[in-house]
Amino acid sequence: MLTLIDTHAHLYSHKFDHDRSDMVRRAIAAGVNKMYLPNIDSESIAGMLALESEFPENCFAMMGLHPGSVQAETYKSELSLVEKWLGQRTWAGIGETGIDLYWDKTTLGIQQIAFARQCEWAKELGRPIIIHSRSANQEAIEVVRKAQDGRLRGIFHCFSGTLEEAKEMIELGFMLGVGGTLTYPKSELPTVLREVPLEHIVLETDAPYLPPVPHRGKRNESAFICHTADVLSEAKTMPLAEIARVTTNNALKMFRG
Repeated sequence: MLTLIDTHAHLYSHKFDHDRSDMVRRAIAAGVNKMYLPNIDSESIAGMLALESEFPENCFAMMGLHPGSVQAETYKSELSLVEKWLGQRTWAGIGETGIDLYWDKTTLGIQQIAFARQCEWAKELGRPIIIHSRSANQEAIEVVRKAQDGRLRGIFHCFSGTLEEAKEMIELGFMLGVGGTLTYPKSELPTVLREVPLEHIVLETDAPYLPPVPHRGKRNESAFICHTADVLSEAKTMPLAEIARVTTNNALKMFRG
């Protein structure tokens, strides 16, 4: 059986409330032995920690503030809570953070502030940072470029950019997180990723969101990561076993320590 790692999954989501434990067990049975859980905001912490406690060898929590939760009235208190939690234990990573201009462009300034602060925490703690970048690749790249002093590493989650953007992210010391969108019929990702060395790619689901073909329209879960691996194997004309081996090693390297 192939071993795969889901580097980004919201398995604490309420969409899993009726079968969460069984869903995680399905993933483990499918060879997905490690699942990394990015935080959203103060409301997601309890559920995330409960799942990590139930599956301590398989589910690994991260701490951060999602750009969609960066609001003028609350982002300072939310960041203070993140900082408090970061001081209480070791986390697999910082995030997810980043910039999202798809829903609301008016919060760009405070999103940049929140993102930059989390970059500093990632450097101080020696942890990878997980970057959400929607309709904002260049804006996110600029924040990373300003923060990069050789200590910052991480993943541009749900990568959907151009080859030029992929090269910029890689040159900044980051990996590309690839998920279900790779499998969509109109996706340009197969063409882009054909030119990206496999050592810069990790796999993810973003469960319960962005289910791969053949599960589009349904709830995504970590076991479905195999479909993304299959399409990446086709795009790069490489054996599936090699895709699994390299992306798994990439993830282990990213989340080391």
